[in-house]
Amino acid sequence: MDEKIRSYHVIAIGGAVMHNMALELQAHGHNVSGSDDEIFDPAKSRLQAAGLLPQDFGWFPEKVHQNLDAVILGMHARSDNPELIKAQQLGLPIYSFPEFVYRHAEHKKRIVIGGSHGKTTSTAMLMHVLKTCGLEFDYLVGSQLPGFERMVKLSDAPLMVIEGDEYLTSALHPVPKFHVYKPHLAMLTGVAWDHVNVFPTFENYVSQFEIFLKTLQPGARWFWYEGDPDLENLARQSEFTNQSYREPTFISNVNGCRVHVEGRDYQLNIFGRHNLQNAAGVALLAAELGIDSHRFWTSMQSFAGTAKRLEKVYESEQVVVYRDFAHAPSKVKATVQAVREQFPNDNLIAVFELHTYSSLQPNFLPGYRGTLSPADHAFVLYDPHVFELKRMPVPDDGFITSQIGDCLEFSNPHALKDVVLEAWDESRKNVLLLMSSGNLGGLKPEDFLRA
Repeated sequence: MDEKIRSYHVIAIGGAVMHNMALELQAHGHNVSGSDDEIFDPAKSRLQAAGLLPQDFGWFPEKVHQNLDAVILGMHARSDNPELIKAQQLGLPIYSFPEFVYRHAEHKKRIVIGGSHGKTTSTAMLMHVLKTCGLEFDYLVGSQLPGFERMVKLSDAPLMVIEGDEYLTSALHPVPKFHVYKPHLAMLTGVAWDHVNVFPTFENYVSQFEIFLKTLQPGARWFWYEGDPDLENLARQSEFTNQSYREPTFISNVNGCRVHVEGRDYQLNIFGRHNLQNAAGVALLAAELGIDSHRFWTSMQSFAGTAKRLEKVYESEQVVVYRDFAHAPSKVKATVQAVREQFPNDNLIAVFELHTYSSLQPNFLPGYRGTLSPADHAFVLYDPHVFELKRMPVPDDGFITSQIGDCLEFSNPHALKDVVLEAWDESRKNVLLLMSSGNLGGLKPEDFLRA
């Protein structure tokens, strides 16, 4: 990384990636300021500890001045943001965080992992293996990972591993983030319609992956999950060398699962068919970086997973609790099925919060039909206030259940908690799966445990 001391202002500094970007730039000795209209933990505490927490929340054009080297713009900031307008008036360089990352990594080998589901976990797997094998690399990942100080690293390393999100870059450049990175190696985990507020049809959504594949660099290779017909179609049309993958032979056990690859067995801490599919794809990326199959799977034996991706948060003799970020139908389906396969004879209680713009759409809800069916008890939580904030009609009682099926719906988190506690089975082990990209109505995992 260029070690010349520079001055940056971060608009919407409270975002998950944005605050990590600010912390990373500060760690390199750069001068960093920022603004946001609201900031929550963990970003708030981390920024405060680093002396980067804005004194007041809101937008202050006076923070933007001619002495800045660049402004970094978060997706949360709208085009009429007063600080953005001031930066435009001054003619300052303005970058979204994907544009800033690409500018930093322009002369590095770039590895991008995309797909509708599994991006974060797959990126984390590759990061873990590269670190275990002693390779130097930069990265951008959408979750805080064990063993990594921040979600962003910018250094002089020859490689950069990037989680390629298909959501939009910024108000100034409304294209998917993964269109910006121009990778030399890529992996796509699957295509399942999401972000309907931006991509109103499935065809439009799929076209974003087609565009992504056209951004690959000359001589690039890419890998894809062979069980996805849309990826198979994209692979047939692609001008770049590509290869499919699928999960290895595996057996679930109490500690995770044991995989069998090329005549050897490896005990992993993770479980779930979708996780093993992701691992098989990452193994192909690792091979392109000089890490053979045995080194890869040996390194994977110490991979503990990522936060809120089938993360075990509590376990006793009678109960185990997992939390997961699952929100789109494909993610919910894969997560529930993985837990069911791991605990085939136990009492599985699944709790799912409808929170994202897509998940609240009436025409999107039928996509969840059957996703909760493997659970013994399934509950769906929604917050009427969220519908109001998004200027959407609050659904009538029973509408969500009628669309999803095999579940009970709740708009009151405390009522939900009481019913979940009633679903405990004293004669079996109870497995509680909490799925939300929000805050589950303020409920914590411990709130669902019997005293």
